[in-house]
Amino acid sequence: MATPPRRPTNPFAAAEAVFKPVKKPVEAPPRQPSAAPDVRELVSIKIDRAVLDHFQEDGPGWQDRINDALRELVAAKPKG
Repeated sequence: MATPPRRPTNPFAAAEAVFKPVKKPVEAPPRQPSAAPDVRELVSIKIDRAVLDHFQEDGPGWQDRINDALRELVAAKPKG
């Protein structure tokens, strides 16, 4: 019984098989903003520990307090 060769008989075909193009995944369509202005959206942000402690020190509702503070900041920004 003959043993198969250690190297492929066609090195070009072997190289082509190793380096064949990779299919790129299809990108997801961009997310559309919600129609209603007061609809809340789940996001993840990184904030300093001191800022988080400040808003959490009054107990539950700290996420609403952060949202209110950010809303005041946005309202105070001049348009244009």
